Amino acid sequence: MENSVSSLLPVWACLASLLAVPLIVLFRKEETLREMTTFIAGFVKLGFVLAMVPIILEGKVITTQLVPAISGINVPIEFRVDGLGMTFALVASSLWILTSLYAIGYMRGLKEHSQTRFFAFFALSLSATLGVAFAGNLLTLYLFYELLSLSTWPLVTHHQDKEARSGGRTYLSYLLGTSIAFAIPAILFTFVKSGGDLSFAGPAILEGADFTFLSGACLLMAFAFGFSKAGLMPFHSWLPGAMVAPTPVSALLHAVAVVKVGVFCVIRVVTGVFGTDLLDRIDSHLVLCWVAAFTVVTSSLIAMSQDNLKRRLAFSTIGQLSYIVLGVALLTPHAVQGSMMHIAMHAFGKITLFFCAGAIFVATGKKYISQLDGLGKVMPWTMGAFAIGAISVTGLPPTGGLLSKIYLVWGAADAQQYALLAVYLISSVLNGVYFFPIVYRAFFRPLPAGQKLEGIAEAPPACVIPLTLTAFGSVLLFFFPGLLFELTALMIPGE
Repeated sequence: MENSVSSLLPVWACLASLLAVPLIVLFRKEETLREMTTFIAGFVKLGFVLAMVPIILEGKVITTQLVPAISGINVPIEFRVDGLGMTFALVASSLWILTSLYAIGYMRGLKEHSQTRFFAFFALSLSATLGVAFAGNLLTLYLFYELLSLSTWPLVTHHQDKEARSGGRTYLSYLLGTSIAFAIPAILFTFVKSGGDLSFAGPAILEGADFTFLSGACLLMAFAFGFSKAGLMPFHSWLPGAMVAPTPVSALLHAVAVVKVGVFCVIRVVTGVFGTDLLDRIDSHLVLCWVAAFTVVTSSLIAMSQDNLKRRLAFSTIGQLSYIVLGVALLTPHAVQGSMMHIAMHAFGKITLFFCAGAIFVATGKKYISQLDGLGKVMPWTMGAFAIGAISVTGLPPTGGLLSKIYLVWGAADAQQYALLAVYLISSVLNGVYFFPIVYRAFFRPLPAGQKLEGIAEAPPACVIPLTLTAFGSVLLFFFPGLLFELTALMIPGE
């Protein structure tokens, strides 16, 4: 029986940003008060999350029932905070503060419209994100998953032009369509197969179920594609399409909230619904492994052909998400722990890259890689941070991305899946191929004939400070990964 502690801390952590929404709307004509409300909510949310860390590190879980079990269904809406949920919550709540600061510099710098609506839905999406992180059963996970899809849609369509509406339709149709077509049937099947048990407490829900390879593989893929925020091909097109959103939204989507929720749900399904023992026994996890491996390589090759900087980052994200899915699908302890660690390592590296892309656009109006020659001479902080983010996502020292990739490769070797180990190594080379030419252009290529850099400088401090801090965070995670190791190790049997 698990060692649980009843506490309202996870509820307050979710409410911190939710209760800020009406205040943000109330202060819509007072920019300073509106943004101060956002920051206060961010720090309060982070405070509640940090208050739970010592409890989790003691090997306990925090539980809270939000809504009692409905008669006939017998599944309550509840929170259950463990090492995996705490890892995700720490990443989301800490990076929300920096993303909010960056959003102020970006939105003000470009004099964007409807900033109040932007910050209100930004706060709502973070409440939904923590709801997913703390979900105690499949029903709670699904409800907050869909709330996140709906609350981020206005952010994707923020510009309200033809391109934004088209991107928003793709975004919502993919996320809602796949969840209705795949996730809901998978959850209903699990409910019936388990005798009404959807809880993540105790053994995996289907651990003792009788599955063949085919039935297990079909159900596993239904969950994986149903939670399509993970970006697995062929259900990945929403992610590049969502790049019509303002850059702070892109950073939120790709590093903090939406895509990380997708891979978080896949990890929950593998470890909490099936259990590694069941999947290993019937070998159905290998189907997910090869779908993820195909996505890793293909997305990397597509990224190499993209001249639009945000689209290159988007296809890079698709590949990095599949790193995480592949890691947990390998089922070995090192691979599973590496996939959990990569949630944090990739978040800091990728949010840095998106922050840099936005800062470049704010300062210069440039959004294509072919336009970045010589830019490092006038924007050294931005392009220096971009270099660190690229190093982290590629998995090189001295950044945290190296540590999670070592664990992923180690896990593939433990599983004796040497072809999949090669996928990790080849993909890391491809990461360097599509990132480092950008750094080379910025610092070592001469300006095109007839072009001058006079009048171009760094973006406003509210843009530059966050990207500098997240780049620094990527380096800190290399030298001080202790807390992350401890939290993720709690989820590995025998650790």
